[in-house]
Amino acid sequence: MMKKLFSILFISIFIVDCSKQKNNESKNRPNIIVIMADDLGYSDLGCYGGEIETPNLDTLANGGIRFTQFYNAARCCPTRASLLTGKYPHQVGLDKNGQSLSRNAATIAEVLKENGYRTGMTGKWHLSETKELKNPKEQLLWLSHRKDDNVFAPLKSYPSNRGFEQHWGVIWGVINFFDPFSLVHNEKEIKNVPDDFYMTDFITDKSIDLIDEFSKDQNPFFLYVAHTAPHWPLHALPEDILKYKGVYDEGWNKLRENRYKGLIEKGIIKPETAPLAKNESGKLWAENKEKAWESKHMEAHAAMVDRMDQGIGRLIDKLKKTGEYKNTLILFLADNGASSERGYPPGFDRPGHNRNGEEIIYPNQKYNRPGGELTWGYLGDAWAGALNAPFRYWKRESFEGGICSPFIMHWPEGLRGKENTINYGVSHVIDILPTFLEITATSYPDTINGFKTTPIEGRSMLPLIKGEAKSTNDTLFWEHETGKALRVGDWKISALIGGEWELFNLAKDRTETNNLAAIMAEKVEEMEAVWLQEYKRIFKVTNNN
Repeated sequence: MMKKLFSILFISIFIVDCSKQKNNESKNRPNIIVIMADDLGYSDLGCYGGEIETPNLDTLANGGIRFTQFYNAARCCPTRASLLTGKYPHQVGLDKNGQSLSRNAATIAEVLKENGYRTGMTGKWHLSETKELKNPKEQLLWLSHRKDDNVFAPLKSYPSNRGFEQHWGVIWGVINFFDPFSLVHNEKEIKNVPDDFYMTDFITDKSIDLIDEFSKDQNPFFLYVAHTAPHWPLHALPEDILKYKGVYDEGWNKLRENRYKGLIEKGIIKPETAPLAKNESGKLWAENKEKAWESKHMEAHAAMVDRMDQGIGRLIDKLKKTGEYKNTLILFLADNGASSERGYPPGFDRPGHNRNGEEIIYPNQKYNRPGGELTWGYLGDAWAGALNAPFRYWKRESFEGGICSPFIMHWPEGLRGKENTINYGVSHVIDILPTFLEITATSYPDTINGFKTTPIEGRSMLPLIKGEAKSTNDTLFWEHETGKALRVGDWKISALIGGEWELFNLAKDRTETNNLAAIMAEKVEEMEAVWLQEYKRIFKVTNNN
């Protein structure tokens, strides 16, 4: 059913003259849905050159804008913190994983809620301090639901206390997809799940429920859908895995080549400025002695992405049935590139058994087909390198393979004339909140819940979308556990954890294949000084937890 009549005036391409709207004119503002994938490769989606079946995300892309140079913060917690606050993660207490989001920043949910929006979240939070129990054996029992510790993190840090009216999802970052640890509804733990439970479907189901609820209200809504897929463990449903049987038997080298061709065909990259970078794993499929076992990992990964896309299709159908589709702004992104991680044993956030006491098999114990609850599979660096084609490296690193995300913006009412377009401009996850502020004619508050806020770092993406700018920020900064980068215009310096600076001109070398550091030492020195200046400035912000 229709609940809103929209009288939006478009400037140039699409933008509402937000300055003329009053904050209380709720029904003139769009609904907003942000969908985030977890550990998704840059070229995983069909609309980004991949072979995985993602027809629903492809439809959103074909009806909206695909961005080619949209950046995240290299890893789960930092990106989520920047998304919700419009600031660098260091400024809000998330320079590393496992900390609580500070109180000196208002979240998107807090800002929009105070300005008439209904707010809901489903899925992975991962912005609360997570601590181990003192006894490692008790920790493993807790992770497998055989010990009740009641609280997973400080309750004040839960999403339901950071602006979200409703949260159905997990507080921690790593879960068993069939029986997740830290599953809650607001502050209350969900202690048991049905036999046919699957986390990706749960996130979809609860998102649809919230759309149903919010659509009955005259006010617009903000919904944050934070998928846990396709983050390890590689847990997928048999029917989805079956769709990809044999697809990856040619291995990671061939997959990377095929994805590169797909990226060119889709117009995402230009071969003259983006040659295919090497796979930094250095592993050759021809030398792999476990081809059958390795290909099963990619089948499971593809199945997880496929299932997420199926859920997004169901969400779109619900928007259409409720009359909310045309004036709903949908964003899709990933928190970082595909993960190279493999081989972690049980401990901290990884259970050794399920709740029935059955042992979970890890790759470092024995080979087992990934997908089921009693397996704990990881992709590893060779597959991750293929999934992040055409770039180098992966999650956690500040080279393009770690920090560049597929990013889709879809909004039928607001993006008229921009259907199926590709935007080559530069933007960052810190820009999402200020973009929402401009679209909804909302001001960023000086205080939130009694805490004084600090200024946001990001800038609205609307000039970028309208073709008035090539970048939202002249300077972009990255640092995560000493992996680091700085982009100033087309110039970028990047360094691995503990490594030396490398220098690239991204206008000529988008894939970081030609390191200019040796022949342009003065340029490296100049940019390093800016990076250090930014580092000191960003860390000056007081974090109030």
